[in-house]
Amino acid sequence: MTQHGFAFLDQASFLASAHVPPAQAAPFGIAGVAWDGAVTYRPGARFGPAAIRQASLMLCDATHPLFDLSPAGQIVDHGNLALPNTSLVALRAALEPRAEALLRAQHMVWLGGDHSITLSLLRAAHAVHGPLAVLHFDAHCDTWSDHFGEPSGHGTWVYEAMEEGLVVPSAFVQIGIRSAAQRAAREYVAQRGGRICTARELRGRDGAALDPLIAELAARQRASGAPVYLSFDIDCLDPAFAPGTGTPEPGGLSTSQALTLLEGLCALDLPFVGMDCVEVAPAYDHAELTANAAAVLVWTYLCARLAAQQTHGGRP
Repeated sequence: MTQHGFAFLDQASFLASAHVPPAQAAPFGIAGVAWDGAVTYRPGARFGPAAIRQASLMLCDATHPLFDLSPAGQIVDHGNLALPNTSLVALRAALEPRAEALLRAQHMVWLGGDHSITLSLLRAAHAVHGPLAVLHFDAHCDTWSDHFGEPSGHGTWVYEAMEEGLVVPSAFVQIGIRSAAQRAAREYVAQRGGRICTARELRGRDGAALDPLIAELAARQRASGAPVYLSFDIDCLDPAFAPGTGTPEPGGLSTSQALTLLEGLCALDLPFVGMDCVEVAPAYDHAELTANAAAVLVWTYLCARLAAQQTHGGRP
């Protein structure tokens, strides 16, 4: 394999976890994909993995106040994968076999990077698990068929994943959508049988008021019988809670709403097979609000999977 000289390798690890090969027994893996070569507005998400890792160190012993357990000692952090960083085609060709190998060994959480990486991660997950149900938190529908004339980018991966048959359309759920977009793009997922929960639909709802939605979305995922993949674009959050991102959109979710949804969905007996957290761009952050939110979201997902494993048995 070609060895790529890579400027974005960092030595920190999520929750100060070990850097060891997956064969040395840890159910979860973390890997950074420090790529932002497919953005349409502000670059900088290549520095997201390092910022998320740094913010995770604030979590101390990492014992979750809801799930009452810690993923410490259950994680291997593989660092940022050494990948090409100037060509999307070359990036995907290198990332997909690496991602597939890691997915066959561990339950993986990926730190982005811009959202274009999710297409490669879905391809790898599809190779391991078959067609996927998807929970997609985002301000943007990411269903455009091109990026201003370019065939692929961080706003086309949903369209590409649907066209390639990587996902189960009826089990594709979008949460927090609110950006400017023509009707065909906005309604693309719904027209294929999926569910779009816009940010407008969520206004004024939190806590127990979100329980019916959590139950509805979980029932949809269960009905598909497909393994579930979670993709969390940090710009799903309102810029007041996550200013450090490349394409901020006012009117988004609060961190509280996002955590209520994530805790509720991930605590259920759904067959999750992985997660990515993308589009953290620390150059635009304030007081590390965005990186801290991303670290807590990833930590919450890991704790929920461990809790589900203890309750229901089997692989997390």
